[in-house]
Amino acid sequence: MPLRYILIFILLLLPAAGSGATPYTYEYTANCDKAYQCYLALHLQEARAYIAAETSANPNNLMPVYLADYEDCILLLLNCSRADYDQRAAHLDERLRQLNKGSSNAPWHRLCKAGIYLHWAIVNIRFGDNYKAAINFHKSFALLHENQELFPSFEYNNVFAGLQEAVVGSLPGSYKWLASIFGMKGSIKNGTGKLSAFVSTHNASQPLYTETVLYYIYARFYLLAEQKEVWNFLSSPQFPVHNNLLATFAKANIALDYRRAEDAIAILQASTTDPDYHKYPLLDYQYGAALLSRLDTAAVIKLQQYLATNKSDIYIKDAWQKMAYAWYVNGNMAKARYCIEQAGIKGSTRIDADKQANRHAKEDTWPLMPLLQARLLIEGGYYTRALAILQHINQAALTSPADKAEYNFRLGRTYEELAAAGNGKQYYPLAFAQYRTAIAMGSGRHEQFAARAALHMGKMYEQLGMTPEAIDKYKECLDMPSHDFQNTIDQQAKAGINRVEGR
Repeated sequence: MPLRYILIFILLLLPAAGSGATPYTYEYTANCDKAYQCYLALHLQEARAYIAAETSANPNNLMPVYLADYEDCILLLLNCSRADYDQRAAHLDERLRQLNKGSSNAPWHRLCKAGIYLHWAIVNIRFGDNYKAAINFHKSFALLHENQELFPSFEYNNVFAGLQEAVVGSLPGSYKWLASIFGMKGSIKNGTGKLSAFVSTHNASQPLYTETVLYYIYARFYLLAEQKEVWNFLSSPQFPVHNNLLATFAKANIALDYRRAEDAIAILQASTTDPDYHKYPLLDYQYGAALLSRLDTAAVIKLQQYLATNKSDIYIKDAWQKMAYAWYVNGNMAKARYCIEQAGIKGSTRIDADKQANRHAKEDTWPLMPLLQARLLIEGGYYTRALAILQHINQAALTSPADKAEYNFRLGRTYEELAAAGNGKQYYPLAFAQYRTAIAMGSGRHEQFAARAALHMGKMYEQLGMTPEAIDKYKECLDMPSHDFQNTIDQQAKAGINRVEGR
C-alpha cells in the first residue's frame, strides 16, 4: 500500500482537531452578557464587537453562535426587509451546524437549537412563510420537550416552553388544526405562569432574562388582558427605556394599544437622540400613528420618514392611509385624495392593516368626518373630546349601514373607556346598549364593527365577573362572517375564552 494511503488512513482514524483537548462548551461569559444586552437594546454594532471578542478569546464556546442569531431575528422582525430575509435565511442552517459540535449531554445544547428554530419561526410568520414557520416552530417545540425530559430541573427550559405554550393556547380556530397535526397542546395560563416564575426568580445579569420580561409583559397585556398592571410595570424603574430602543419600541407599542398616545409621543421623542434611532423606521411609524390619534398633521412628517427609510412591503398602504386621514380630518382634501390614491398603488396586502387600507383606496369612499375624528381620538385616549364629537352627530343623517354600525360601536367604546377610567358605573349599560346595536346593524358585513362590538362586550362581561355571558360573546365574535382585521380579532376572542374558562 503506498505511503500516502497509509497516512490518509491514519488521519481518518484520528479524532477531529481539538475535540479531545478542548471540547465545545456553552459558557455565558461577561462578553456574552454584554452582547446579549446590546442585541436586546438594538445596538447591533456593539453586540457584534462583543461576539467577536468572545469568539477570539474562547473559540470553542458555542454561546456566541446562539446569541448572534438575535441580530437576524430582531432586525428582520423590526425592519422586515425581504432582501435581508433572503440574504440571512441561510444563517439558520449554518448556526445549527455549528451547534451540532456541542455535547448533547449539555442542557444548553438542545435549548440553543430550540431557540434558533423559534426565532426563525417568528421571522417566517412575519414574512408570510407560514409553512416554514410551522415546521420550525414544531422543531423548537419538540427539542424543548426532549430537553425538559432530559433536564427537568433546567429552569431555562421554561422561557421558550412558556412562550410556546401561551402562543399555542391562543391560536384561533382557523389555526388549531396546525397544532393538532404536530401534537402541540397549549394553555395561556400555564404558559404565562412559567414566564412569571422565571422572571420572579432571575435577574438581568442572567441569560434570557431580558427577553423573558418582554414575552411576559406581552402575554399579560394581550393574552391575559392585564393591561393596567402591565402599564404600571412599564412605567416603573423596573423597565428603563433610556438607551434601549427595543424597550422603547415595546413601551410605545403598548402605550398605543392601551390608548395612551401622549405617553407614546413622549417616549418616542426622547428616543430620537439615540444614534441608532433612524436604523429602525418602525419607530417613526409608531410616532406618526401616535400624532394622528390627536388629529395632528405632524403625523405626516413621521409617516413620510417611515416611507422614505423603510425597506419592507408592510405598513406601506396603512401609512399612506394614515397620512390621508391626517389631511382629511384637517380639511385638506387635495392632499388627502393624493395619499389615498398612493395607498391603492404602493405596498402589499400581507397584513390586516394594509388590506383594510387597500380596500378603502379601491372603494374610493371616505368615512364621515366626525366618525373618523372620534375613532382617532378614542385610539389615542382622548375620550371626552371623542364623546363631544359623537354627541353632536345627527343619527338620522347616517344613511349607510356601515356608518350606523360604526357610530354605535364608537359610542360604545367611548362609554366603555369612561367606565373603565372610573367615571361612573352608569356608562356600562350605555356601552352594552350601543354594542348590541352595532352588532345588529353590522352583522354579515365586511367591516369590523360587529365583531369588535361582540369582542368588547365579552371583555366587559369578563371584567364584571359574568363568565357565561363573556364566553357567549367571545364565541359570537368568532362566529362572525369574514370581516376586516379577522385574524387579530379572532385571536383576541380565543384568548378571552381561554382566560375565562381557565379560571
